[in-house]
This record gives sequence, C-alpha cells and structure tokens, in this order.
Amino acid sequence: MTLHGVQAPTGIPPASTVARRVDAIASPESTVRVETALRALIDAHYTSIWRLLRRYGVTEDKTDDAAQEVFWIAARRLSDIEAGSESAFLYGIAIRVAARARREREPRRVASEALETLADDKPSAENLLDERRARELLDRVLDSMEEKLREVFVLFELEEIEIPVIAEILGIPVGTVGSRLRRAREEFSAIAKRVRAQLSFRGGQR
Repeated sequence: MTLHGVQAPTGIPPASTVARRVDAIASPESTVRVETALRALIDAHYTSIWRLLRRYGVTEDKTDDAAQEVFWIAARRLSDIEAGSESAFLYGIAIRVAARARREREPRRVASEALETLADDKPSAENLLDERRARELLDRVLDSMEEKLREVFVLFELEEIEIPVIAEILGIPVGTVGSRLRRAREEFSAIAKRVRAQLSFRGGQR
C-alpha cells in the first residue's frame, strides 16, 4: 500500500520493541505505564511518522530504525507530551532524526545516473512500475529542494497539516510558514519541470 506516493510499512512493531530500550532508564513500577503509553503512540502514529521520515530523505532501508528512534526519544519524554499535541511533538522529533540521518548518509547523486535508471527501466508489471517511477521521481524532486522549503512543503502538501500546526512543529511564526510555502511550491514546480524535461529528452534518445 502507498500513502502519498510512499510505500507504507508492512507491519507496525510492537511497543515492547521500543519499550525494551526504556527499561534501562525506567523503574520497574513505571515500565508497564511507559509501555502502555508508548503502545498507544505507536498504534496511532507509527505509519505517519514512517512516511514523514521517508519524505524527509531517510532511505527506505533505514526508515524502520529511524522510526523506532523517534518513539524511543518520545518514550523518554512522555511527561513532556501534552494531550492533543502528540502528532506535533512526534513530527518535531522525526524532523530532527531525519536531518541527522541525511547528514550521516553518503551523498546521493541526483544527476544523470539516477535519471537514466528511471528512464531505462523496462516494464514487466506496468502498474507497479508506474507507481515506483512516480515515487522515485517525487523523491528526486524533494531531494533537490532547499531543506527549509522542503520541510514546509512536505508537512503542508503531502501530510496535509495546517499552517498553524506546522508553525508549532518547526518553532517559527505562521507568516514565515506561509512565505516558505509559497517559495517551496515555486521551487518544487521548477525542479519537477526540469526533471521531467530531462527524462523526456533521455526517453527520446533511445
């Protein structure tokens, strides 16, 4: 199943997978309470956090680990999470985890090699191939965007989060979110046109 063009995780890990890491810092009497609260967070938000991490450039093979790190951090800060603000709290953590993951990974080439791969795939199962191409194309465009613009674009356009909530997540004024969103849309459109033109040109050369 795909969500906004991202392959969704096939299974949500049990809360105990993350909660085991909390045992080292939690007293025995609080372990059950922590695991219960954590299970509720994972059940409600794991898929959206997984998807957000992918949209912020975490590679698919690293996303499960990154998602577990988000909930591990949240488990240590359960007392800081206000009722009704769980999504904003987790999204804020996920953005920082994704930023660190991008800095740590080897630089990815978003140039001719990657575009050639997209253009040269020979379809076997047409629908599956089209879906994969669209997902990869979107990833290429997002990877090329300025980081601050990408943040607001992903949260508003792909995650469908309202501007005031984005402002809360990112810790910036509402007006700044609006101006970045306008610039992000312009940048996304320009990059998408450029990438499509490159793909079209390469396809015509075959």
